[in-house]
Amino acid sequence: MERSVEPEVLDGLTAADPRADHSRADLRLLNSIMGHPRILAHALREALSVSGLPQRPLRLVELGAGDGTVLLKVARRLSPLGIRAEVTLLDRQELVSTQTRQSCASLQWPLESLVADVFGGLEAFANPVDVILCNLFLHHFPRKILAALLCLASTKTSLFIACEPRRAGLALAASHGLLLLGCNAVTRHDAVVSVRAGFRDQEISEIWPVEGPWTLRERSAGLFSHSFVARRHG
Repeated sequence: MERSVEPEVLDGLTAADPRADHSRADLRLLNSIMGHPRILAHALREALSVSGLPQRPLRLVELGAGDGTVLLKVARRLSPLGIRAEVTLLDRQELVSTQTRQSCASLQWPLESLVADVFGGLEAFANPVDVILCNLFLHHFPRKILAALLCLASTKTSLFIACEPRRAGLALAASHGLLLLGCNAVTRHDAVVSVRAGFRDQEISEIWPVEGPWTLRERSAGLFSHSFVARRHG
């Protein structure tokens, strides 16, 4: 299956559109089923065990963060381990609820929102941050734009972690069966598009900037997902 990037319906809907609201609820369910908060938390914990936990809170940015609920679940897994973070959620829309903000703050993961496109948002960080997270985000970009995004991200952090759709027959078959979970037409359409735009093998590593002392790890994660971690060392 060759990688194919097509527009997703949700990206073209306003935040107030009821179809978008339903689809975001679907995504919360699917992220839980696929175990993405667990995958991201494990990758971050593993990277920190190698590089060492800083004495201050981590400076963390999530790209395409949506409503922030995935980040909240990551925080719930890591906060009991003594890991703290000051979080910026970067997205083109403001979707984070007061409840999510309060829950993150109670875990000592206070967050703020930055409403911007990803390139403009990353450029706004004058100083590098400790961690950049992505969840179901990189697959939206064709190869040339993705390469530019990864190049920019590599100048803004020492640790980049992504969890994306896996482009494989099992994931594609599952994406065609989401009606059984009550997912709406937007989610069912976008799920198929997402799998076709997903990744496999070492496709993200191949376009990560080669300059600099980076350790890359890319592999399948769970039944339907694909993970990528880039860690600067030295």
